[in-house]
Amino acid sequence: MISKGCEQCAMGGKMVLFVYGYCDQRDCFYCPLGENRKNVTDVYANERKVESDSDVIEEAKRMDALGSSITGGEPQEALDKTCHYISLLKDEFGEDHHIHLYTGITGGRENMRRLAEAGLDEIRFHPPLELWGDMHGTEWEDILYIAREEGLTPAFEIPGIRAETEFLDFLDEGAAEFCNVNEFEMSDGNYRRMQQEGYELQEGHMSAVDGSKQAILDEMGDHERVYFCTSVFKDAAQHRNRLKRMAKNLRRPFDEVTEDGTLVYGKTYTPAEKFAELGVPEEFYTVKTNHVEVAWWLLEEMIEDGDVDDGEIVEQYPTFDGTVVERTPLA
Repeated sequence: MISKGCEQCAMGGKMVLFVYGYCDQRDCFYCPLGENRKNVTDVYANERKVESDSDVIEEAKRMDALGSSITGGEPQEALDKTCHYISLLKDEFGEDHHIHLYTGITGGRENMRRLAEAGLDEIRFHPPLELWGDMHGTEWEDILYIAREEGLTPAFEIPGIRAETEFLDFLDEGAAEFCNVNEFEMSDGNYRRMQQEGYELQEGHMSAVDGSKQAILDEMGDHERVYFCTSVFKDAAQHRNRLKRMAKNLRRPFDEVTEDGTLVYGKTYTPAEKFAELGVPEEFYTVKTNHVEVAWWLLEEMIEDGDVDDGEIVEQYPTFDGTVVERTPLA
């Protein structure tokens, strides 16, 4: 089974809204947050730092977002802000804009009520690792029923550190709707701490941790409401599909969209007047402050014919920060 939130994520349709970088409950050795996100109060919509509500709406529109995922840090520790953004998105895009939230604390009934009233659809709990296998009869069992009573869909979302069948018990008892297990990963934010704990990368992988995947699949993978999300799937499907959605919306007539969702175009410092003299149709180029961006294949031809002296092919992400992936000189 895959949840509605996960379906949208697989399509690249979920905007990631990072609302709060602090998490006072514990310092998890596997926390993936980088230094620019950890212990900050800044808000980010995907890669875009949010300065106003309009930034959030514009970023959602840039990617034709089907829904949003609220993350941190700990979103419940900035509940007013979290509820504000949930309401903002629901008011702008309607009830069909599916919103789920990741949290590492229980929060209690009042928080569940406020989140539900703001418009949250689904809440995914990540209990502390040290409690796995011993959560029945605790606040972690109670909050699943409380969340459902307040109108939310309760679920688990955990890192694939080890197999734990107690999560299956909660599913069978009707307390949790599903359990997502994310393949255990090493990132820039946790690499040193993970190594100190004895974890290493899988051979041939850039982020997946060597170890527990097969045991988790053997013990938990057959349950119809458990979904194991691999690091390869996150990169090849979720991230790439989100880029494709953005690229489709943002591409100019002369931009080429690659299979990876990047944009490719030509760049030259040749004066814009030259393009007019050569009769280049206006839809094939754009004049910037100190350079011209143009269809890469046309720039290549112009350099080969001696009409232009300099140029390069640029490949970049369609994200707000416009990170350049590669530059290929043409002259």
